[in-house]
Amino acid sequence: MRARTAILAAALTAAAAQPAAAFCGFYVGGAGARMFNNATEVVLMRHGTTTILSMENNYQGPPEGFALVVPVPVVVKEQNVKTLDRALFEKIDTLGAPRLVEYWENDPCAPDYYEEDMLYPSAVMADSAEDEDDSGGGGDYHVTIEAQFAVAEYDIVVLSATESTGLNRWLVDHRYQIPADAEPLLRPYVEAGTKFFIARVDPKKVTFKDGMATLSPLRVAYDATDFSLPIRLGLANSSGTQDLIVNILAPNNTRYEVANYPNVTIPTNLPVKDEVRERFAEFYAALFDHTIAKVPGAVVTEYAWDSGSCDPCPGPTLDGDDLATLGADVLSAQYQDVSPYGFTLTRLHARYGKDVGDDLVFRAVDALEGGRGVPDERGAMSAAVTRGGVNNFQGRYVILHPWTGAVACAAPVRGRWGGPPGNAQQIAQPIAAGNTAFAPRGQLELASVVAADVPSIGVLASDPQKLPIPLRKGQGCACAAGGASSASLLGLGGVTLALILRRRRSARRA
Repeated sequence: MRARTAILAAALTAAAAQPAAAFCGFYVGGAGARMFNNATEVVLMRHGTTTILSMENNYQGPPEGFALVVPVPVVVKEQNVKTLDRALFEKIDTLGAPRLVEYWENDPCAPDYYEEDMLYPSAVMADSAEDEDDSGGGGDYHVTIEAQFAVAEYDIVVLSATESTGLNRWLVDHRYQIPADAEPLLRPYVEAGTKFFIARVDPKKVTFKDGMATLSPLRVAYDATDFSLPIRLGLANSSGTQDLIVNILAPNNTRYEVANYPNVTIPTNLPVKDEVRERFAEFYAALFDHTIAKVPGAVVTEYAWDSGSCDPCPGPTLDGDDLATLGADVLSAQYQDVSPYGFTLTRLHARYGKDVGDDLVFRAVDALEGGRGVPDERGAMSAAVTRGGVNNFQGRYVILHPWTGAVACAAPVRGRWGGPPGNAQQIAQPIAAGNTAFAPRGQLELASVVAADVPSIGVLASDPQKLPIPLRKGQGCACAAGGASSASLLGLGGVTLALILRRRRSARRA
């Protein structure tokens, strides 16, 4: 099962037991209705000044229409928007998620042989609206409709505004029941000249099952000089702590981290007890909580690896078609130096509350290695994380099965690790940690299930990576493409903090 995150809508009471998780904004319940965001997967592809945002959203609640409001730095045109297959999000989430593997010690008296890396990780189970006339606006609202079009189940309108109070009133008067504290959160984006991408969903085009609607993932492409991810807009939706997972794909050996918050890596290559197989999500949630407790406010790197390979592989890697679907088609059409292969996948995981002050700003940094290798003769594995070289970092946790049979030879050789003994010598895929946002917290003592000391956790001191300025097609020199200013990019909040607006049953015409 894939990792799932959840967020409680602003209209809800604070009765939810599990922590809320990050989303691109917030749901707004109408007439006392309850709405939940149960899963969000965000993928950013970045090259030069071009960003392609892909996001997947599930919501639970009444089947009346609602809208997704995404601040973007420029006016998005119809040709820059498309919907994607949800299966691709499952694939990328599984590829970058923490994984649990097993090794068995071979018979110490068996003939000696060598097999490179002897990687036989065994799979272990993880814990598992009515029509309205939107042609108007303007007037006293100080709102301009810049574009209107439809994509799949989404009716899309792109707005600009010169006053946050006017935008707030426009949303209210068009029967979007927004939280009382939304206007102050909209204000910095309006002041920065941000546009607002509003995707209204027609519930008649969506399949509901047990109150859960499965929406087509949306992909939006745009140009902006800076690379950032505003998160403040979604705070109006938060009843407490939120989790945010961002997958970033970039050509070549390029890893990203945040530039304005501390960065840490998740402890990796930890030997764990056999009971973790039944409580893997709970174990990982405890390890993540332990990590950010050591460096409060940090963003945790969980994965950095070439998206076309893995070791071990919990599922298939990303192929050229996958990368094109996530944005490589846009990059290849605009830039001279983009290959459909060789993209690095970075997975970042943050947890934050209402006290967060700044949006996330990303920077390219040097490569990272860790979470590799096989146990030595004592069953020990290196938990070191090193910088430089090629990106080969993953959160990996290992169940070891020492040899328990007879040792009937004069010179036994211990510490040769591989797959299951006997006829079970097959390679099986590890299964990535799933549903960590829903895992019980505070019920598992980390020290009781880790068979070695958890390494000390400190701030990751990465070196910035100066990327070459890519050539746009039709250019003869390495010129940087124009894009939105640093200020206007604050409107990128839609990436992981779009505003989810619950629409009332009836709508007044503009």
